[in-house]
Amino acid sequence: MRIGELSERTGTPRRLLRYYEEQGLIVADRAPNGYRDYDASTVDRVIQVRGLLDAGLPTRLIKQILPCLDKPRAIHFPDATPEMLATLERERDRMAQRVECLARNRDAIDDYLTEVRAKRDAGRKQPA
Repeated sequence: MRIGELSERTGTPRRLLRYYEEQGLIVADRAPNGYRDYDASTVDRVIQVRGLLDAGLPTRLIKQILPCLDKPRAIHFPDATPEMLATLERERDRMAQRVECLARNRDAIDDYLTEVRAKRDAGRKQPA
């Protein structure tokens, strides 16, 4: 698929997709006319990259962990430094805290909606 379609399917601006390619986060083949041609699996890759960026990981770390997201997994990091591992552990822990916070917020919104709907429905059943 061309860059415009990838942009539409992922909600990612074309300029950002080009940046991801420059950083080695996604790969495009080139058509004879020079246009980028992306594999369908690139949609999932872009979504993964965006999720990791939204979680606060820098592109240099994302590039290193992307092989872990592939299936089958072939993980080999000869250059995994203690600092990199510590950074990933901190980011993982920070993500876990955000997940817990988001889950609490989701549950609070569910409780609110349940209460509002119950009161609204009870008001409708009252004879006028």
